[in-house]
Amino acid sequence: MQESRNEVLSDKVVNMKPSGIRKFFDIVSEMKDAISLGVGEPDFDTPWHIRDEGIYSLEKGRTFYTSNAGLKELREEICAYMHRSQGLRYDPLKEVLITVGGSEGIDLMFRAMLNDGDEVLIPQPSYVSYEPCALLANGKPVIIPLKNENQFRLTPQELEAAITPRSKILVLPYPNNPTGAIMEKKDLEAIAQIIIDHDLYVLSDEIYGELTYTGSHVSIASLPGMQERTIVINGFSKAYAMTGWRLGYACGPAFLIAQMTKIHQYAIMCAPTTSQYAAVEALRNGDEDVMMMRESYNQRRRFVLQKLGEMGLPCFEPMGAFYVFPCIEEFGMGSEEFAQKLLEEEKVAIVPGTAFGDCGEGFLRISYAYSIENLREALGRLRRFVQKRR
Repeated sequence: MQESRNEVLSDKVVNMKPSGIRKFFDIVSEMKDAISLGVGEPDFDTPWHIRDEGIYSLEKGRTFYTSNAGLKELREEICAYMHRSQGLRYDPLKEVLITVGGSEGIDLMFRAMLNDGDEVLIPQPSYVSYEPCALLANGKPVIIPLKNENQFRLTPQELEAAITPRSKILVLPYPNNPTGAIMEKKDLEAIAQIIIDHDLYVLSDEIYGELTYTGSHVSIASLPGMQERTIVINGFSKAYAMTGWRLGYACGPAFLIAQMTKIHQYAIMCAPTTSQYAAVEALRNGDEDVMMMRESYNQRRRFVLQKLGEMGLPCFEPMGAFYVFPCIEEFGMGSEEFAQKLLEEEKVAIVPGTAFGDCGEGFLRISYAYSIENLREALGRLRRFVQKRR
């Protein structure tokens, strides 16, 4: 019996494109002397005191299930963090859910809220999971193309033009992957009233919130009238270099968190217990680690921007996350072709902008979550590749 036949599979899944990020990563892993600037993963080890807490939890035999919503101790620490960083108050028992990475929180919100045909407004370029998660939840993704001239920020005009009577959720992906764009307080204030007027709910993906290089990150949930209609998605992967621990969280109104928890209960049971104990330590004593890593990323950010400028590749200055998004339109080839040829000729892997939506055509995502030495070598190869084509 040929189980791979399409007629026995879900049409939604069969028609879903694989992630454009992983394609180049998989190739470069088999290529000798190749350098990857393609994966958004910190090159730091998880700080020792956080790892020690995970080890200690195992030594103490804490290998049981936690409650579905997660350790009460961790939820309390998340509430304390949200209050000191954003001035937001959440009830740890009713308004916080511990998830398996931030990505699970995205999936849970969509599945908890969407009925057939409900629209999800998705600004792009943005993280690859929003669109397929909306489709899997029977929603209808409505793409809002962002513009380079606006530094890839969502404008009130763009938002207003995309809203229909079926619009239900707005994804707010800032600081942004892949562009590094941010939304400052004034930008959020400009769209908040539109959101309220149209009774939209917001999925605010703030996984890169601690990696902001101009002032402090502002959550839209902190604006008047927004906390009660916003699910804040965050986690430990980026700020604390804990990607493999697979731990995130969602904060939001109790009625919505309750439904998300119900789905989580049946699909996952609970997030990894060891990771949860380590995360308590991260929130209590990890501020200096975050500051150190942020300073290092900022140094790399400036270095990469300088090198791109020297080779004449136009790139707006990103103020968040750890990506740059240079424009390669002058070369007369698509982003996918450019990335493929760069990999073949110079053994450097970067991600074509189209992996993050059609409006990413003409751009490339370069991650600077790598050592200066690797960045210098890879950018030198990129410069050689560019010079050959001028």
